[in-house]
Amino acid sequence: MNPIRPTHAILMLMLLSILALTACSQAEIYDAAIGYERRLAGLESRHLEVDDFTIAYLSNGEVIANAPTIVMIHGFGANKDHWLRMAAHLTADYNVYAIDLPGHGDSSKPLDIGYSISDQVGYLDRILRELVLDNIHLAGNSMGGAIAALYAATYPGNVRSATLFDPAGVLEFDSELMARILQGENPLIVEKPGDFEKLLDFALEKKPYVPWPIYSVMEQRAIANQPVNERIFADIRDSGYQPDFREALKHITAPVLIVWGREDRVINYRNAKAFQREIPQSKVVIMDDVGHAPMVEVPGQSAELMRELIEGSATNAP
Repeated sequence: MNPIRPTHAILMLMLLSILALTACSQAEIYDAAIGYERRLAGLESRHLEVDDFTIAYLSNGEVIANAPTIVMIHGFGANKDHWLRMAAHLTADYNVYAIDLPGHGDSSKPLDIGYSISDQVGYLDRILRELVLDNIHLAGNSMGGAIAALYAATYPGNVRSATLFDPAGVLEFDSELMARILQGENPLIVEKPGDFEKLLDFALEKKPYVPWPIYSVMEQRAIANQPVNERIFADIRDSGYQPDFREALKHITAPVLIVWGREDRVINYRNAKAFQREIPQSKVVIMDDVGHAPMVEVPGQSAELMRELIEGSATNAP
């Protein structure tokens, strides 16, 4: 397991102890801990209005002049804060944006819109236009990896590079998730107490240090989000893994790094080669003893891989 820095753990425990002694609620403890993690990562919470949506996102406290811009796209049922520990290794040198897509995190969660991968690419495009972000370096995990790949194919002039962490969208090889779904169980959707811990055990091979009050609040929010999560999953299932998605990958002109955890039980790591066959300028890195979310499980190593891709794309730029 990638060890958390001792000072980080000690400071977190001190913060939680102080909050507990002052009789703070679990939600207040969660907000304080997430605020601490965001500050440690050099990011601040912001909102903007896009069409009829309120979109939450994180970005650097101050814009770094002339620095490359990284946009991070979370996976299904996840949110912008899942990038915090990876972002902490990048915000000193890059302008980082971690976005909550509609239906996720602190953004609007309407049940009457489409959540297919192509729908979400459209939402992402409108968000980036509102933020006036161009020539970006994309990072996406799982569903977010599929969104990042399709965005790069649809808007090639706006993407300098893309790093796809265990991306969805291509399924040549089945996974344990597929077997579970065929049996009538979806471990990615939290329905009742206890399901969130099972989800973490299923998705992550290396679970990071997170204090118990944080997990408790995350579980409560995941249960509350069950209706929208079921809608999103159904839209992705019904629209995803189609030949047109694979065909679109051929139109990506930016360099792409495909990073996959060998122990991924959600999407089989062997699908990485299928992505590589379709994307012209692509490279694959398989991480041993890592599951479905490398940016959470090995954030420093994940950040370094992305940094190498960004710096290489700058060197090779015409």
